[in-house]
Parts: sequence; C-alpha cells; structure tokens
Amino acid sequence: MKTKFILFVALSISITSFSQKKWTLREAVDQALAKNISIQQNKLSVALAKSNVDVAKGNFLPNLNASSSGNFSSGLSPDQSGILTNTNNFNGSFNLNSNGIIFNGFRNTNTFKQAQLGVESSLYDLKKMENDISLRVVNNYLNVLFAKENLEVAKIQAAISKKQIIAAQARFDAGLSAKGELLNFKSTAANDVQNVILQENSLDLALLNIAQLLQEPAEGFDVAPIEVEAPSANLLYDNSSIVFSKSLAYMPEIANAKLDIENANFNIKIAKASFLPSLSYNIGAGTSYFHQFNNLFPTQVNSSFGSQFADRFRYGAGISLNIPIFNRFQTKNRVAQSLINREISEARLEIQKLQLKQTIEQAFLDVKSSLKTFEASKISLEAQIEAFKNAQERFNYGAMTLFDFDLVRTRLVNAQGAKIRSKYDYVFKTKVLQFYSGELVL
Repeated sequence: MKTKFILFVALSISITSFSQKKWTLREAVDQALAKNISIQQNKLSVALAKSNVDVAKGNFLPNLNASSSGNFSSGLSPDQSGILTNTNNFNGSFNLNSNGIIFNGFRNTNTFKQAQLGVESSLYDLKKMENDISLRVVNNYLNVLFAKENLEVAKIQAAISKKQIIAAQARFDAGLSAKGELLNFKSTAANDVQNVILQENSLDLALLNIAQLLQEPAEGFDVAPIEVEAPSANLLYDNSSIVFSKSLAYMPEIANAKLDIENANFNIKIAKASFLPSLSYNIGAGTSYFHQFNNLFPTQVNSSFGSQFADRFRYGAGISLNIPIFNRFQTKNRVAQSLINREISEARLEIQKLQLKQTIEQAFLDVKSSLKTFEASKISLEAQIEAFKNAQERFNYGAMTLFDFDLVRTRLVNAQGAKIRSKYDYVFKTKVLQFYSGELVL
C-alpha cells in the first residue's frame, strides 16, 4: 500500500511538471496589460472622461424643479364687526419651474466637443502606457531567452571540462602527464560548474522579473521558447527619417499633443462666448391653498383643497436676454490667456516631435552599432572555434602547455557569450525601432 502511495505521488508530481504552463510572448503581454495597476487607473480616467461628456451633454437640456411651502400663522385679526379677534390661518403653495439656454455664444456646444476630446486624450494616455508595458515585457522575455542560452553554453562547457578530466586522469594513470595537469583540469571544471550555478541564478532572476511584471507567482514560472534566428546583416530601415515619419502617425504622445492644441482652440472659443449676448427662457406653473380654522367671516366658507387648487392655478413663461457691456476687461484677458495657452500647446507638440526624433535617431544608431558588434562577434567566435580545435590537437600531442590551452579555451567561452549578448541586444533594439514605426508584431 505504501509503495502504491509513493508511486501515485511521484506520478502526480511528474504530471504537474509536464503540464507546467509556459507563457508565450502574446500571453505575457496580455497578462501584463490586464494586471498592471497603473493601466487600471488610466482606464478609470477614461471612464471619468466619458462621464464628463455626459455632463456636458446635459447642459443642452432644460432643468425642472418642483417646490412647495406651507405656513401657519396665529394672531389678532379684525372680524366683520371690526373687532380684533384671535385667529389661526394656514397658507400653502405648490410650484413647478423649468428654465434653459436658448443661446450662450455656443459655449455648451464647444464644452461638449471639448469633453469628447478629453476622452480621446485619456485613451491616448492609456495607449502610451500599454505601449511602454508591452515593450518592457518584450525586453524581459528576451532576457529570459538570453539567460537560457547562456546557461546552455555554460552546461556544454562544464560537460567538456568533465570529459577533459577523464582524459587527463587516463594520461596521469598511464604516467604520461604530471598530477599538476590533472589538478588544473579539475580546477577549470570546478570554475565551469560555478559558472553553471551563476547562469542558473541569472535565469531565476530573469524569470522573477517577468513574473513580477505579470503579477504571477514566481514559483514554477516559465516562458515558451522562441526561435531567435541569427539577425540579418541588412537593416530593416535605410535611415531614421523613415521610422520618424511613420511614428508621427502612430505614437500616442504625438496624437495627444495635437489634441492639446485642439483643446486650446476650444478654450479660446469658450472664452470669446462671453463677448456675445445670451438668451434663456423660463416656464413656471403653480397654485396655492388657504384655510382659516376659526372663520371670522361666517358668510365666507373655506373652499375645498381641490377647488382652490384649480381656481388658484397659474402659469407663465418668459425670455431673458443678457447683453454684456463691460465686465472690467475680464473676458478680454481670458481670451488673451487662452491664446497664450494655445501657443504653449503648439510648442509642446514641437518638443514632443523633437524628443521623438532624437530618440529614434539614437535607437537607429544603437541598431547599427549592435549589428556591427554582432557581425564582429560571429567572426570572432568562428576564429576562436578553429583556434580551440587546433589548440586541443596540439595539447593532446603535447605541443601546447596547459596554461596556453586554458587561455584559448577561455577566449572561446568569452566569444560564445559575446555572440549571445550581441544577438539579443540587436534583436531587442530592432524591436524598439519596429515599435516606433508601429510595425512591432508580438
């Protein structure tokens, strides 16, 4: 029974390990966008901007108010004989009023359009944040793949060192080499094992970073492999101007800066509306009710509530015209301030364009530099591989010292690491350029 239980536990563990989810890049990006708190806050800002549109839309509608009052009074009043007599009276009123705007210099219209711009602006802010998060996920994802390749290289080197120890042990046992040579090989193998551990730690850290970005448990987290092919020697774009021209129509910060200018134009129109006359209307209806508890005039009987409600019913309508003549130059100064704010918005757009252009130029230069580095690392690795093969043969025949052989081997390991680093560096920087041009496909 105990044996069956152990087998069941082992089988469960193996099934769990086998079914461990490996996140694809698309899934990782979607998860980060869904879980990021800052993005959630920006979505609330979009919802708030949409509610502002509803508020502005309501300005076109009339309001409607109902009111009622009741007053009780007690005191001396002359009766029909002229004698002052104490009496108790009740007065009640019921009113319904509505007013609205007929014309106010198109202020309501421009406020409504401005609120709609606010929604667009909030959506562009959200898009920019989503772009930034997506790029961070891509970078972290590539860092994991980079760490995995480094670990594989380290394991291969450790395996080679292990084989060299076996060969050195055989030579030592046969009396063909000194014990110092065997010890040196064991020391090199120990360093290689240490490097494997170091690369495993780097991989764990890279997985932790992307797991935290996705707000997922780091325990057992892993990503799906992607075949990152050797980069092409040809650049995706001939120059940075091509990328910049595409980015002007794609990047949300540029679109948002343009919206700021439109928003400033609406502020100018709203400020100028105060120069124009405004026309409003008012509609009202009401009635009242009176009751005297101790009637001073017996010939007059208190009418019923229903009859008084109908007899005293009144209604009316009116139009109000307001013509501005002089308001201490307040409107003039507000218009002047709005014009200055538009110039500030126009300057901000130019600053955004300049910053974007400089960023893309730097990114394009980084791609060119990383491509050159990658090409150089390929040539270096090919040379180091041939040098290592030659050194291994010379060492086996006793034509090279162990010290010189270790130097050749170290240069090979460094060349392998340099090629991996330069490959992923070039891939990521190419993705950055594709991101700015709007052509990044996950």
